[in-house]
Amino acid sequence: MSAAPDTFAQRLLDWFDHSGRHDLPWQHPRTPYRVWLGEIMLQQTQVKTVMPYFERFVGVFPTLPDLAKASLDEVLAQWSGLGYYARARNLHLAARRCVELHGGDLPRDYDALLALPGIGRSTAGAILAQAWGDRFAILDGNVKRVLTRFHGIAGWPNAPVVEKELWAFAQAHLPGTPLSPSRMADYTQAQMDFGATLCTRQNPACMLCVLHSDCVALNEGRVEELPTSRPGKPLPERAALILLAENPAGEILLQRRPPTGIWASLWSLPEAETHEQARAWFSTHLQGDYDHAEALAEIPHTFTHYRLRMHPLRWRTLAARDAVRDNDDLRWVAPTDLVSLGLPAPIRKLLGGLLEK
Repeated sequence: MSAAPDTFAQRLLDWFDHSGRHDLPWQHPRTPYRVWLGEIMLQQTQVKTVMPYFERFVGVFPTLPDLAKASLDEVLAQWSGLGYYARARNLHLAARRCVELHGGDLPRDYDALLALPGIGRSTAGAILAQAWGDRFAILDGNVKRVLTRFHGIAGWPNAPVVEKELWAFAQAHLPGTPLSPSRMADYTQAQMDFGATLCTRQNPACMLCVLHSDCVALNEGRVEELPTSRPGKPLPERAALILLAENPAGEILLQRRPPTGIWASLWSLPEAETHEQARAWFSTHLQGDYDHAEALAEIPHTFTHYRLRMHPLRWRTLAARDAVRDNDDLRWVAPTDLVSLGLPAPIRKLLGGLLEK
């Protein structure tokens, strides 16, 4: 007896034709550069959040060579607020490598794409499938959720043994054949849309699902427990003092963060872990009385691996010592120039709120 034909892809394509998203900005026009940019921005970020950032970004950097020519500060300024800033740094570096190695274009080659900063297996597949219609699988968070439920796969989806099984299913479900791929751009988008809008983590619309008759999780009453959550442990917490100094001209003292770590290469307010460290930094760089600081409201911020409680201290009309002058990593910035710099979202919000008063 022959096995039943795999209709997974066709059912998703039929659903996509009437219920998928067909007006996303990276689809019109669907160029390799725009597809790549969209895929990077969509990593760990929802479509509705990405869309305005994407429009502004391509307005400033309409082509890959335009992005490559820009400074990192210019790129981070356009990315500011979108989070996960390593994506922007890798995007900028990858654009420069494309100019150096691939004539200013993204390469239509899986291994060459995978060699670029910030592009992993799923992103490379998504670019090739959507930009050129090549037959490559993807496995982002939405696709993992659909496949774990459809096939009833237990275990944290990012665990290597589980992920290997999911990749095998993702490859097996591809439409067409290696010599004759079929609607790969639409199928790739269909998978992402299906997971994002219907097979959602909370309250999935199972009765509207075109896959429900064969969904193991639904048939076994396991929809809510799949995909299996990451083995949990409490997020550690740390606190930091944030130093907000203003000079007589109303300019704010900003410091570039190190090239690695949280908020790498962004401009931010100087930071210290203790008052002793803050006092030493203050006395080295500023003229005034550290103890005359105005304590502002605490700012909580959660990263992937820990929670940070920021305690801003504000000084007004301070003068700088010579150490601030001619320093690429420490500068006075006028409030009107903040928009041109990449700032962490909570710092931008803090400064914006103070300057509006």
